[in-house]
Amino acid sequence: MNKVMSRTEDRPARPRHRPPTRRDSRRPAGAPPRNPVRGTAEVNAARVVAEPRPTDLFAERLLAVLSGRRPVHWMLRYTAGSAYDELSRLAARRPLPAPAVQDIGYYVPRDGALEVFARVTTGAHLRALAFRLELGPANRWRCTALSLPLPGNAADHDA
Repeated sequence: MNKVMSRTEDRPARPRHRPPTRRDSRRPAGAPPRNPVRGTAEVNAARVVAEPRPTDLFAERLLAVLSGRRPVHWMLRYTAGSAYDELSRLAARRPLPAPAVQDIGYYVPRDGALEVFARVTTGAHLRALAFRLELGPANRWRCTALSLPLPGNAADHDA
């Protein structure tokens, strides 16, 4: 018995090394191209807008530790000296309930240093968070000082 395989000319041949592709109108046609054709100025401008400032990143990182969402040692490579000790002391207390950065600002005392202040909401309370960032030798920002007055601390309210 001879088998005869015939194909119609209007249907393209499928390769035998992969399964047929799915043709579903409910799904997108495919991923966007990896290298879109744009000017370099447009691409660089999009990158600058998309990258958050170090002040915002550190405020969020500190709140993640102070709320108990992250362990203290998570900030070890981002803090230096007494700032890590202060962060450990603050994190050992009761965690902050659902903290969120309300407003943030900074002051540049010299090149490579930022003094950051933030208003942080914790539930119905508004707190002040202050920290200092210094640019290290590897062009990496590190927190070198930290202050978060907690309620009931008379020493924090004297100044």
